[in-house]
Amino acid sequence: MELSPITREGMAKLQKELDRLIKEERPRIIKAIEEARAHGDLSENAEYHAAKERQSFVEGRIGELQTQLSTCQVEEVAGPYSRCVFGATVTLENVDTGDEKTYMLVGPYESAPENGLLSVATPIGRALLGREEGDEVRVNTPKGPQDYVIVTIK
Repeated sequence: MELSPITREGMAKLQKELDRLIKEERPRIIKAIEEARAHGDLSENAEYHAAKERQSFVEGRIGELQTQLSTCQVEEVAGPYSRCVFGATVTLENVDTGDEKTYMLVGPYESAPENGLLSVATPIGRALLGREEGDEVRVNTPKGPQDYVIVTIK
């Protein structure tokens, strides 16, 4: 089994979500199911069916988080960096549009590009690994090949 890298903050965030689901959501759902059962006929009880559906979702997410946590390995993030590596913050410029975006390179379980967290397992993340400031990187995306220049690495 291959371990996925994760930052200490990413691991804490996953653990916090798991703890909340187990300690708060699960008991709340069990109570809602008990209350819905007290209303009688379960076949036409919308509250019961909604609570069971929520229970199914929460239990699935608990299992998913437990699997993720068991396959993660915390990688220490320490700079300064001269190359693109896990934990580095990289500013990229799109060669065609001139748009700049800044990402921190993280593991797949904490990836959130809209929040500036880019997984090293994505095509862009893989293309950046080992590169230096000023390097041009070509990435095959669903929109076609995109060319980027690495502006800064922090």
